[in-house]
Amino acid sequence: MSTSDRIVECVPNFSEGRDLKVIGLIADAVSGISGIRILDIDPGEAANRTVITFTGSPEAVEEAAFKGVETASRLIDMRKQHGTHPRIGATDVLPFVPVSGISLEECAEMARRTAMRISGELGIPCYCYEAAALRPERKRLEVCRHGEYEALPAKIADPDLRPDFGPCTFTETAARSGATVVGARNFLIAVNFNLEKGCPASLASEIAKDVRESGRTVTEADGTRRRIPGTLKGCKAIGWYIEEYGIAQVSMNITDIAATPLHVAYSEVKRAAAVRGARVTGTEIIGLVPGKCLVDAGRFFHAAEPCTSGELICTAINAMHLDDLRPFDPDRKLIF
Repeated sequence: MSTSDRIVECVPNFSEGRDLKVIGLIADAVSGISGIRILDIDPGEAANRTVITFTGSPEAVEEAAFKGVETASRLIDMRKQHGTHPRIGATDVLPFVPVSGISLEECAEMARRTAMRISGELGIPCYCYEAAALRPERKRLEVCRHGEYEALPAKIADPDLRPDFGPCTFTETAARSGATVVGARNFLIAVNFNLEKGCPASLASEIAKDVRESGRTVTEADGTRRRIPGTLKGCKAIGWYIEEYGIAQVSMNITDIAATPLHVAYSEVKRAAAVRGARVTGTEIIGLVPGKCLVDAGRFFHAAEPCTSGELICTAINAMHLDDLRPFDPDRKLIF
Protein backbone atom coordinates (compact mmCIF):
# COMPACT_ATOMS: atom_id res chain seq x y z
CA MET A 1 0.00 0.00 0.00
CA SER A 2 1.42 3.40 -0.96
CA THR A 3 1.53 6.41 1.34
CA SER A 4 -1.14 8.07 -0.79
CA ASP A 5 -3.54 5.24 0.11
CA ARG A 6 -3.38 6.18 3.79
CA ILE A 7 -5.94 8.91 4.40
CA VAL A 8 -6.85 10.57 7.70
CA GLU A 9 -9.56 13.13 8.37
CA CYS A 10 -9.14 15.82 11.02
CA VAL A 11 -12.07 17.83 12.35
CA PRO A 12 -10.77 20.52 14.72
CA ASN A 13 -13.30 22.74 16.49
CA PHE A 14 -12.04 26.29 17.02
CA SER A 15 -13.64 28.66 19.54
CA GLU A 16 -14.26 31.44 17.01
CA GLY A 17 -17.28 31.66 14.76
CA ARG A 18 -17.74 35.40 14.31
CA ASP A 19 -14.47 36.85 13.04
CA LEU A 20 -14.17 35.59 9.47
CA LYS A 21 -10.64 37.01 9.16
CA VAL A 22 -9.46 34.88 12.08
CA ILE A 23 -11.20 31.82 10.64
CA GLY A 24 -9.57 32.48 7.28
CA LEU A 25 -6.10 32.74 8.79
CA ILE A 26 -6.52 29.45 10.63
CA ALA A 27 -7.77 27.79 7.44
CA ASP A 28 -4.80 29.23 5.53
CA ALA A 29 -2.41 27.74 8.08
CA VAL A 30 -4.03 24.33 7.66
CA SER A 31 -4.22 24.40 3.86
CA GLY A 32 -0.63 25.67 3.64
CA ILE A 33 0.62 22.15 4.32
CA SER A 34 1.29 20.21 1.12
CA GLY A 35 -1.21 17.42 0.46
CA ILE A 36 -3.98 18.83 2.64
CA ARG A 37 -7.49 19.18 1.25
CA ILE A 38 -10.02 21.26 3.19
CA LEU A 39 -13.45 19.72 2.71
CA ASP A 40 -15.60 22.10 4.75
CA ILE A 41 -15.49 25.22 6.91
CA ASP A 42 -18.60 25.63 9.07
CA PRO A 43 -18.70 28.72 11.33
CA GLY A 44 -21.48 29.41 13.83
CA GLU A 45 -21.94 32.93 15.12
CA ALA A 46 -24.05 32.24 18.20
CA ALA A 47 -22.06 29.15 19.18
CA ASN A 48 -18.91 31.20 18.43
CA ARG A 49 -17.32 28.08 17.03
CA THR A 50 -15.97 26.91 13.68
CA VAL A 51 -15.50 23.34 12.50
CA ILE A 52 -12.86 22.85 9.79
CA THR A 53 -12.78 19.44 8.11
CA PHE A 54 -9.67 18.43 6.17
CA THR A 55 -7.99 15.24 4.90
CA GLY A 56 -4.59 14.06 3.76
CA SER A 57 -1.84 11.60 4.54
CA PRO A 58 -1.16 10.95 8.24
CA GLU A 59 2.03 13.01 8.14
CA ALA A 60 0.39 15.97 6.39
CA VAL A 61 -2.68 15.91 8.64
CA GLU A 62 -0.55 15.81 11.78
CA GLU A 63 1.42 18.87 10.65
CA ALA A 64 -1.67 20.74 9.49
CA ALA A 65 -3.42 20.06 12.79
CA PHE A 66 -0.46 21.48 14.70
CA LYS A 67 -0.35 24.58 12.49
CA GLY A 68 -4.08 25.13 13.04
CA VAL A 69 -3.66 24.92 16.81
CA GLU A 70 -0.60 27.19 16.72
CA THR A 71 -2.44 29.85 14.70
CA ALA A 72 -5.58 29.66 16.84
CA SER A 73 -3.49 30.09 19.99
CA ARG A 74 -2.16 33.40 18.63
CA LEU A 75 -5.48 34.76 17.38
CA ILE A 76 -8.05 33.62 19.96
CA ASP A 77 -7.92 34.89 23.55
CA MET A 78 -10.07 32.66 25.76
CA ARG A 79 -10.24 35.35 28.43
CA LYS A 80 -12.51 37.26 26.04
CA GLN A 81 -14.30 34.35 24.35
CA HIS A 82 -18.01 33.69 24.91
CA GLY A 83 -20.52 31.52 23.07
CA THR A 84 -23.30 29.01 23.59
CA HIS A 85 -21.21 25.91 22.83
CA PRO A 86 -19.22 24.25 25.64
CA ARG A 87 -15.48 24.88 25.18
CA ILE A 88 -12.21 24.61 27.06
CA GLY A 89 -9.74 26.23 24.68
CA ALA A 90 -9.02 28.18 21.50
CA THR A 91 -8.72 24.86 19.72
CA ASP A 92 -11.35 23.08 21.77
CA VAL A 93 -11.38 19.60 20.26
CA LEU A 94 -8.90 18.03 17.83
CA PRO A 95 -10.06 14.59 16.62
CA PHE A 96 -8.29 12.38 14.09
CA VAL A 97 -10.56 10.05 12.09
CA PRO A 98 -9.40 7.03 10.02
CA VAL A 99 -10.60 7.18 6.41
CA SER A 100 -8.62 4.53 4.50
CA GLY A 101 -5.48 2.45 4.92
CA ILE A 102 -5.08 3.38 8.60
CA SER A 103 -6.49 2.02 11.84
CA LEU A 104 -8.17 3.80 14.72
CA GLU A 105 -5.25 2.85 16.97
CA GLU A 106 -2.79 4.44 14.53
CA CYS A 107 -4.90 7.60 14.66
CA ALA A 108 -4.78 7.39 18.46
CA GLU A 109 -0.98 7.32 18.26
CA MET A 110 -1.13 10.41 16.02
CA ALA A 111 -3.34 12.13 18.58
CA ARG A 112 -1.04 11.39 21.52
CA ARG A 113 2.01 12.46 19.55
CA THR A 114 0.29 15.70 18.51
CA ALA A 115 -0.84 16.41 22.07
CA MET A 116 2.74 16.01 23.30
CA ARG A 117 3.98 18.37 20.59
CA ILE A 118 1.29 20.98 21.29
CA SER A 119 2.13 21.01 24.98
CA GLY A 120 5.88 20.80 24.45
CA GLU A 121 6.29 23.44 21.73
CA LEU A 122 3.32 25.73 22.42
CA GLY A 123 2.85 25.29 26.18
CA ILE A 124 -0.86 24.47 25.73
CA PRO A 125 -2.32 21.91 28.17
CA CYS A 126 -3.81 18.85 26.42
CA TYR A 127 -6.21 16.10 27.37
CA CYS A 128 -6.45 12.89 25.32
CA TYR A 129 -9.90 11.41 24.71
CA GLU A 130 -11.80 8.60 22.96
CA ALA A 131 -9.40 6.00 21.45
CA ALA A 132 -6.37 8.11 22.47
CA ALA A 133 -7.38 8.38 26.13
CA LEU A 134 -4.62 7.67 28.64
CA ARG A 135 -7.16 7.17 31.45
CA PRO A 136 -10.38 5.17 31.01
CA GLU A 137 -12.61 7.91 32.40
CA ARG A 138 -11.22 10.37 29.87
CA LYS A 139 -12.57 8.49 26.88
CA ARG A 140 -15.61 10.78 27.12
CA LEU A 141 -15.10 14.29 25.79
CA GLU A 142 -17.49 15.77 28.34
CA VAL A 143 -15.31 14.44 31.18
CA CYS A 144 -12.23 16.17 29.78
CA ARG A 145 -14.14 19.39 29.15
CA HIS A 146 -16.05 19.42 32.45
CA GLY A 147 -16.22 22.92 33.89
CA GLU A 148 -15.04 24.35 30.56
CA TYR A 149 -12.37 27.03 30.31
CA GLU A 150 -13.41 28.70 33.56
CA ALA A 151 -12.55 25.58 35.61
CA LEU A 152 -9.14 25.08 34.01
CA PRO A 153 -7.02 26.85 36.70
CA ALA A 154 -8.44 24.61 39.44
CA LYS A 155 -8.13 21.48 37.28
CA ILE A 156 -4.48 22.16 36.47
CA ALA A 157 -3.78 22.58 40.20
CA ASP A 158 -5.41 19.21 41.01
CA PRO A 159 -3.20 16.15 40.23
CA ASP A 160 -6.32 14.03 39.60
CA LEU A 161 -7.85 16.49 37.14
CA ARG A 162 -4.70 17.89 35.55
CA PRO A 163 -4.43 17.57 31.72
CA ASP A 164 -2.43 14.63 30.36
CA PHE A 165 0.25 16.91 28.92
CA GLY A 166 1.30 20.44 29.82
CA PRO A 167 2.34 22.66 32.73
CA CYS A 168 1.40 22.02 36.36
CA THR A 169 0.51 25.68 36.85
CA PHE A 170 -1.95 27.97 35.11
CA THR A 171 0.50 29.84 32.91
CA GLU A 172 -0.06 32.95 30.81
CA THR A 173 -0.20 30.69 27.74
CA ALA A 174 -2.88 28.52 29.34
CA ALA A 175 -4.82 31.63 30.35
CA ARG A 176 -4.87 32.85 26.77
CA SER A 177 -5.29 29.58 24.86
CA GLY A 178 -7.04 27.35 27.38
CA ALA A 179 -6.61 23.61 26.86
CA THR A 180 -7.10 21.35 23.84
CA VAL A 181 -8.74 17.93 23.90
CA VAL A 182 -6.97 15.73 21.34
CA GLY A 183 -8.21 12.31 20.33
CA ALA A 184 -9.06 9.69 17.77
CA ARG A 185 -12.55 8.49 16.93
CA ASN A 186 -14.63 7.05 14.17
CA PHE A 187 -16.89 9.24 12.05
CA LEU A 188 -19.72 11.02 13.86
CA ILE A 189 -22.56 13.27 12.78
CA ALA A 190 -22.91 16.66 14.48
CA VAL A 191 -26.52 17.77 14.12
CA ASN A 192 -28.88 20.29 15.69
CA PHE A 193 -32.65 19.77 15.75
CA ASN A 194 -34.57 23.04 15.63
CA LEU A 195 -37.56 23.61 17.90
CA GLU A 196 -40.40 25.94 16.96
CA LYS A 197 -40.10 29.58 18.02
CA GLY A 198 -41.12 30.23 21.59
CA CYS A 199 -39.57 27.07 23.03
CA PRO A 200 -37.05 27.84 25.81
CA ALA A 201 -33.61 26.32 26.21
CA SER A 202 -34.86 24.44 29.28
CA LEU A 203 -37.33 22.50 27.13
CA ALA A 204 -34.58 21.63 24.63
CA SER A 205 -32.47 20.39 27.55
CA GLU A 206 -35.25 18.14 28.80
CA ILE A 207 -35.73 16.65 25.32
CA ALA A 208 -31.96 16.10 25.09
CA LYS A 209 -32.04 14.18 28.37
CA ASP A 210 -34.97 12.11 27.09
CA VAL A 211 -33.07 10.89 24.03
CA ARG A 212 -29.32 10.90 24.75
CA GLU A 213 -27.81 7.58 25.74
CA SER A 214 -26.65 8.83 29.16
CA GLY A 215 -30.20 9.99 29.91
CA ARG A 216 -30.78 11.80 33.19
CA THR A 217 -30.16 11.33 36.91
CA VAL A 218 -33.15 11.54 39.26
CA THR A 219 -33.26 11.73 43.05
CA GLU A 220 -35.71 9.36 44.74
CA ALA A 221 -37.78 10.22 47.83
CA ASP A 222 -35.22 8.48 50.06
CA GLY A 223 -32.41 10.59 48.65
CA THR A 224 -30.85 7.91 46.46
CA ARG A 225 -29.90 8.87 42.93
CA ARG A 226 -30.85 6.80 39.91
CA ARG A 227 -29.95 7.13 36.26
CA ILE A 228 -32.66 6.80 33.64
CA PRO A 229 -31.06 6.06 30.24
CA GLY A 230 -32.23 7.85 27.13
CA THR A 231 -33.69 6.22 24.04
CA LEU A 232 -30.89 6.67 21.49
CA LYS A 233 -27.76 4.54 21.58
CA GLY A 234 -24.46 6.21 20.72
CA CYS A 235 -25.86 9.73 21.03
CA LYS A 236 -24.79 12.71 23.15
CA ALA A 237 -27.07 15.74 23.37
CA ILE A 238 -27.60 19.05 25.12
CA GLY A 239 -30.19 21.79 24.75
CA TRP A 240 -29.48 25.45 24.12
CA TYR A 241 -30.94 28.68 22.74
CA ILE A 242 -29.38 30.26 19.65
CA GLU A 243 -29.85 34.03 19.57
CA GLU A 244 -28.64 34.11 15.96
CA TYR A 245 -31.72 32.13 14.89
CA GLY A 246 -34.09 33.03 17.72
CA ILE A 247 -34.83 29.37 18.51
CA ALA A 248 -33.89 26.58 20.91
CA GLN A 249 -32.12 23.51 19.58
CA VAL A 250 -31.39 19.97 20.67
CA SER A 251 -27.69 19.74 19.78
CA MET A 252 -26.50 16.18 19.22
CA ASN A 253 -23.42 14.15 18.33
CA ILE A 254 -24.31 10.78 16.85
CA THR A 255 -21.17 8.80 17.66
CA ASP A 256 -22.49 5.43 16.43
CA ILE A 257 -24.32 5.97 13.15
CA ALA A 258 -24.83 2.22 12.76
CA ALA A 259 -26.74 2.01 16.05
CA THR A 260 -28.61 5.27 15.48
CA PRO A 261 -28.95 6.45 11.87
CA LEU A 262 -29.64 10.13 11.29
CA HIS A 263 -33.29 9.59 10.36
CA VAL A 264 -33.86 7.55 13.53
CA ALA A 265 -32.42 10.36 15.66
CA TYR A 266 -34.60 12.92 13.86
CA SER A 267 -37.74 10.84 14.30
CA GLU A 268 -37.04 10.19 17.99
CA VAL A 269 -36.31 13.84 18.82
CA LYS A 270 -39.50 14.74 16.96
CA ARG A 271 -41.45 12.20 19.03
CA ALA A 272 -39.88 13.31 22.34
CA ALA A 273 -40.62 16.96 21.52
CA ALA A 274 -44.26 16.15 20.73
CA VAL A 275 -44.64 14.39 24.08
CA ARG A 276 -43.59 17.66 25.73
CA GLY A 277 -45.90 19.74 23.55
CA ALA A 278 -43.24 21.04 21.17
CA ARG A 279 -42.58 20.70 17.46
CA VAL A 280 -39.35 20.10 15.54
CA THR A 281 -39.20 22.46 12.56
CA GLY A 282 -35.96 21.35 10.96
CA THR A 283 -32.45 19.99 11.13
CA GLU A 284 -29.04 21.67 10.92
CA ILE A 285 -26.04 19.55 9.93
CA ILE A 286 -22.71 20.83 11.26
CA GLY A 287 -19.78 19.90 9.05
CA LEU A 288 -20.15 16.95 6.71
CA VAL A 289 -22.41 13.92 6.60
CA PRO A 290 -21.95 10.63 4.70
CA GLY A 291 -24.12 10.54 1.59
CA LYS A 292 -25.23 7.04 2.56
CA CYS A 293 -26.92 8.48 5.66
CA LEU A 294 -29.20 10.62 3.49
CA VAL A 295 -29.79 7.81 1.01
CA ASP A 296 -30.86 5.57 3.90
CA ALA A 297 -33.03 8.37 5.29
CA GLY A 298 -34.61 8.85 1.88
CA ARG A 299 -35.53 5.18 1.77
CA PHE A 300 -37.04 5.48 5.25
CA PHE A 301 -39.18 8.49 4.37
CA HIS A 302 -39.90 7.64 0.72
CA ALA A 303 -42.81 5.71 -0.72
CA ALA A 304 -42.18 2.15 -1.85
CA GLU A 305 -41.54 2.82 -5.55
CA PRO A 306 -37.92 2.61 -6.82
CA CYS A 307 -35.98 5.85 -7.19
CA THR A 308 -32.44 7.08 -7.71
CA SER A 309 -29.91 7.99 -5.02
CA GLY A 310 -30.34 11.65 -5.98
CA GLU A 311 -34.08 11.43 -5.48
CA LEU A 312 -33.62 9.71 -2.13
CA ILE A 313 -31.26 12.47 -0.99
CA CYS A 314 -33.79 15.12 -2.02
CA THR A 315 -36.46 13.22 -0.11
CA ALA A 316 -34.27 13.17 3.01
CA ILE A 317 -33.51 16.89 2.72
CA ASN A 318 -37.21 17.70 2.47
CA ALA A 319 -38.37 15.22 5.12
CA MET A 320 -35.92 16.37 7.79
CA HIS A 321 -36.06 20.02 6.64
CA LEU A 322 -32.29 20.29 6.33
CA ASP A 323 -32.70 23.71 4.72
CA ASP A 324 -34.79 25.13 7.57
CA LEU A 325 -32.16 27.69 8.62
CA ARG A 326 -30.02 28.02 5.48
CA PRO A 327 -29.73 26.31 2.10
CA PHE A 328 -28.44 22.74 2.23
CA ASP A 329 -26.06 22.04 -0.65
CA PRO A 330 -25.56 18.27 -1.11
CA ASP A 331 -22.49 18.87 -3.29
CA ARG A 332 -20.79 20.67 -0.38
CA LYS A 333 -22.18 18.84 2.64
CA LEU A 334 -22.10 15.18 1.58
CA ILE A 335 -19.14 12.83 1.47
CA PHE A 336 -19.21 9.45 -0.26
